[in-house]
This record gives sequence, structure tokens and C-alpha cells, in this order.
Amino acid sequence: MNGTPVSECTHCHICQEGCHFLKKYGIDIGDTDRLKELAYHCFLCGKCTEVCPIGIDGRAEVMRLRQERTDSGERSSIESTYSGLLREKKDYIFRNYSGASAGSVFFPGCNFPSLFPKTAKTVSGLLLKEAGISTVYDCCGKPVGELGLTDYETSIFAGLEVRIQKYGITELVTACPNCLYYMKGRVSVPVVNIYRKLRELGLGNPVDMDVVLFLPCPDRYAKEWVDDIRYFVKGDIRCIDDIQCCGLGGSAAVKEPEIAKGFTAELKEEFAGSLRTYCASCAGRIRRNGYKDIRHILSDVLGMKESPDTMKSYVNRMMTKRRR
Repeated sequence: MNGTPVSECTHCHICQEGCHFLKKYGIDIGDTDRLKELAYHCFLCGKCTEVCPIGIDGRAEVMRLRQERTDSGERSSIESTYSGLLREKKDYIFRNYSGASAGSVFFPGCNFPSLFPKTAKTVSGLLLKEAGISTVYDCCGKPVGELGLTDYETSIFAGLEVRIQKYGITELVTACPNCLYYMKGRVSVPVVNIYRKLRELGLGNPVDMDVVLFLPCPDRYAKEWVDDIRYFVKGDIRCIDDIQCCGLGGSAAVKEPEIAKGFTAELKEEFAGSLRTYCASCAGRIRRNGYKDIRHILSDVLGMKESPDTMKSYVNRMMTKRRR
């Protein structure tokens, strides 16, 4: 783990002020024994890391504790709790490389075509027609890796690398911030976001309006995607980055459903208008929790008006297995 050792925690409670989970249980990131018991209640959003005055990486500490628990006799219980997630994603059951061709490929992630099937199909067709970029359907494995199951995580990346080499892939273009930050530097080819690629290719439409943009956890501080999205937005962009998480982070909603729902309640209090995000997972979670007017900014860039399809998301994901 990088940063200041957790043993140097001064218990100043600043991390509690920034995190609903830590505040609920009255613990600091340095309360190791209690934090280990509650490791799967953490949303892994990194808020504690952001605010820690001495630089403790709280997210990394929770991941270490999760890995400790899976390495102990608790593994079977953890796998049972998250059995549905593991059944689908530890060896992704909807993986589809049937249309893969050498060179740059579009790797939309699993939730983007699941929740925004029309937009996903449109961008896939556009990339193929205008740039010869094919589409592959796969899962980066982040939901599995975040459970602390390092052997599965290693296997997932080994499989990704085999497919990269087999199909002659030289670049992964993704619509998912989670995929980009999770895979970048861990696969042998560059990983770039879809907005940068569209700009490079001269594709996409100007979004002639002001945009309120909910920022997903992995890009909340770097804001690299925001910089690329800004090229397409001709109005002002207001970033919503003070809500801790959408509620999906770290699969913690299984343990803390009320906190997860509370994030959307906070969002409603802060902003009640039309909202955009560039993370399909965030859009789906926020929509399911009752915020109806949310869309993916990529739909706007492509001149579409698609809302997250939360009713048929699993069916939509199944359908990617058959696409070419």
C-alpha cells in the first residue's frame, strides 16, 4: 500500500466527516480491527483518502483487509454472499469477440450496453463504419477484484491478455471510466476513453446546452474524462462531485442499502433538474433509486436521447453475447 502507513492514523475523525459509512459506525480509517469486520460495507470511493490530512490511502487499506478476509476461512461465506456477481463476472458469461479485428477495438464494458443498448449499438456501428474499429464485449473484472479475490482477478487479466494477443488488439477504447482506470497499466495495450477517440476521428455532435454532470468515483479527482467531454459541450459544465458515491462502489450496497439510497436522496436535494453522467453504472443506480431525469452524455454526443433501461438491463446484456 502506498502513502502514509495506517498505523500513523491520528484519529482526527476527518475521514468520518467525509464518509457516511465511517460516520455510521463511528470509526476512523485507522481503526483496523473494526474496519476489517466492516470491510465489505465500504463503498471504496476514496473519499477518506482525499480528505486524510496525513495521506493515508484508506481505499487501499480496505482492499488489503478484504484480501485478508478472503485468504482466511471466510472465503466461502464471501463467495456465497456475492454468488450472483461471481457467477456472471469471474469468467464473464456474456463475453463476445466474434466481431473482433486487429487494431483498435471498442470495449464498452458490461453495464454500458446493458443500460444504454441503443447508444452502444450506434457508437459501435459508427466506429466500424468510419474507422474500421470493431467491438468486443467483455468485463474488465473490477467488481470481482474489489471483493479481494486476487486469484480470480489474476485469472481475469491473464484471459484478457490472451485475447489481446490472439486478436491482434493494439488499443482498447472504452465508454466506462471503471474499465479504463482498472485496466490502464495492467494490460499490454493503451486504454483510452471514447470521447478522446471520437474527437481524434472527427466524429460526434456538439452538445449545445449547459450540462450538469455527475462524476463517477474513479475520475472524480483527475477529471480526465471531463476534459475530453468538454470538447463536445458548447455550454457550461457544472460538475457534481460532492456526493460521495452513486451507491454501487465496492458492492457495498449489499451491506448498506440505506446509505446507498441516501446518496441519491442527497443528489435530489442538491439538484433537481436534468442530469448527465458518463458512467452507465452510476446512471443505472441513480435511476433505480428514483432520480428519473438522468442520461448518459454519450447519447447527447451522438444526437440521441436514451434513458437508462433499468427494466431490461440484464436481458440487454445477454443480447451482447449474440452480436457481431
